[in-house]
Amino acid sequence: MTLRSYNSICLVSLVFSLVSVGASTAKVIAQTTYPFEATYNSEITTKETNIPLVLDTTVIGETLDAPYNLTNLIIRNYSQVDPNTGVATYNSDPATFGLQNVPFGTLTLSGQGNDKLFGTNAGTASLESGSGTISITGGEGRFIGATGTLDLFQTITSNPDPTGLTAPIISPARISGSFVVSQGVPEPKTDAMLVAIGVIGTGLVLRRHRRSSAVRSKVYQVR
Repeated sequence: MTLRSYNSICLVSLVFSLVSVGASTAKVIAQTTYPFEATYNSEITTKETNIPLVLDTTVIGETLDAPYNLTNLIIRNYSQVDPNTGVATYNSDPATFGLQNVPFGTLTLSGQGNDKLFGTNAGTASLESGSGTISITGGEGRFIGATGTLDLFQTITSNPDPTGLTAPIISPARISGSFVVSQGVPEPKTDAMLVAIGVIGTGLVLRRHRRSSAVRSKVYQVR
């Protein structure tokens, strides 16, 4: 093998090595944690379903002070009351109570801007209070792809109709916890730079090889 061929192979190997290094660079993911705590002045209303003691429940709340301007709360879920204890179990999934062909429940936190949080919830409630867990499943605006868990605690302050069928149940809802949003961070143009440097370097060295070969050829011809 000639010296020129050996150098050419080394240079080509260098370029492939640079490309491989760039291709193997892992994508950078940034994860931002958003703490959350707010109390919403909310009302609970219900309507009957085709299954006795299973209710279609709606919670609407608002507050003047909420993180990230998420001042509005809307919950749609389903609940079932135990006639022996008076305790209601609620869940966003209607199948939990044997309901079919009805929409899946939702939870939405929103405000005047484009930012929103979506989720589901499940828990229990008595005549005095209720508690549950909110699972964040997504969002809009800067909260696209949000995930996390929030705690929900409700205190019943007025229940003229404990079922919520004829009059809303007044129940402040305190939500607390945190959620995270993962976003891809643009990588530095390392890959392109490495390849470009390799190609340019290869070209320069090969050009020098050609010039050197031409000089040697002329020398040989003179001799």
